[in-house]
Amino acid sequence: MTSLEVLLAVAVLGSSLFTAFLLTLPSRYTSEAVTDAALGSRGSSSRTGTSTTKRSPKTTVQVLVLGDIGRSPRMQYHACSIAKNGGQVALIGYKDSDIHPDILSTPLISIIPLPSPPKILRTNNKLLFLLCGPLKVVWQIWCLWIVLGYRTKPAKWLLVQNPPSIPTLAVSQIICFFRQTKLVVDWHNLGFSILALKLGSSHPLVRISEWYETYFARSATANISVSNAMARVLNEDYHITSPIIPLHDRPSIGFQPISPSERSLFLSRLPDTVSYTDALLSGKMKLLVSSTSWTADEDFSLLLDALAAYSEMATTTHPHLPEILVIITGKGPQKDHYLARIAELDNEDKLEMVTILTAWLKAEDYASLLGAADLGVSLHTSSSGVDLPMKVVDMFGAGLPVVGWDKFEAWPELVQEGVNGMGFGSKEQLRNLLVELFEGDGERLRRLRAGALREGNHRWDAEWEPKAGKLFGVCNK
Repeated sequence: MTSLEVLLAVAVLGSSLFTAFLLTLPSRYTSEAVTDAALGSRGSSSRTGTSTTKRSPKTTVQVLVLGDIGRSPRMQYHACSIAKNGGQVALIGYKDSDIHPDILSTPLISIIPLPSPPKILRTNNKLLFLLCGPLKVVWQIWCLWIVLGYRTKPAKWLLVQNPPSIPTLAVSQIICFFRQTKLVVDWHNLGFSILALKLGSSHPLVRISEWYETYFARSATANISVSNAMARVLNEDYHITSPIIPLHDRPSIGFQPISPSERSLFLSRLPDTVSYTDALLSGKMKLLVSSTSWTADEDFSLLLDALAAYSEMATTTHPHLPEILVIITGKGPQKDHYLARIAELDNEDKLEMVTILTAWLKAEDYASLLGAADLGVSLHTSSSGVDLPMKVVDMFGAGLPVVGWDKFEAWPELVQEGVNGMGFGSKEQLRNLLVELFEGDGERLRRLRAGALREGNHRWDAEWEPKAGKLFGVCNK
């Protein structure tokens, strides 16, 4: 075979491969493609018995969570709001826990589950992470490419939760380029700041992650942030010039205050509280609630040490203090570590006046628990300093006052000191707050509850519709 024939064969092969590449690219979005079935899955969907609407939707949106949908309430609220206002949604993510019932009952929302990475690639070990992490990213890239590009029909908008930013932002940008879709990044935090908790802020991977995150975010059509402080950082420090819309978390309609009779009924029904109902209703015991994902950005040793110090005071210098029942809800990697610490304190008799329980509750029971509690606790320390804990928003929705770690910039956007909650910066300050709020006639706690009830009147729909609703074109406010 002559050299000319070789070159010709290579050219034919290259041309064939390029043609095949073009023919297999994801289909493009066009306005004519918006129909009542515009976002249906091309493969199987986890939804069953779903009907279609007779009218075309106002818009089509893919909502992407590279995480468990059931543990991503803000993205679920986005999906519900878009559908409620006439948009059609493909909600994409892992389906590892219960999903909000409103999503399951809404015909305009389709759930497209992502395959979970193999267990061998999921590790919290620092050394194994350096090996398994890149392999997990490769797995996620493939899954995202198939689901975003082929299992779903093209949409006008792609709304992406960040973090995680790797590989979500890069894959999303490429998909949006090929499908002519507009990308919106919903900033819950800065992803590289979370990675820094695991590897250290000076680690090369953290620096690369920071560059990657801001580079790929700059070409988004628009950005949504959970705080004004985050919007400022994105604009001033990372030079993101596309629109940045601060959209604060607000409680959904599912979080409501409960009446004294409803509280009594709930406490006597919930297995975790049934043995303590009489003491809780009489005021001899106070109910303290905290929700957590048991991760490095929440130091539960602060709460445990403060409770141990409270118990010591209640058995010595302040015998009038009530007992405390603490219920901690949630799942996460550090749970076993703190359960061992709780057992250790119990064995040392350092929690005589405190009972600590952990629970994983259904959504409606969790909402009722917040309404029945006396005080909520937030230990969120904010890896970036500019994100906000959504758990506090839910507590306000139920009329529950909050004490929380306040040593980060965005905290005052959420809690008004002495009005609907109080901040602390050490275990001693937290202990003092518990004593101050639980001793005496409880007047200080009642004032904070009144403030929490007022704050809880600010709801998600009123925050979302004039901002995100206007952006997506489903609201004219």
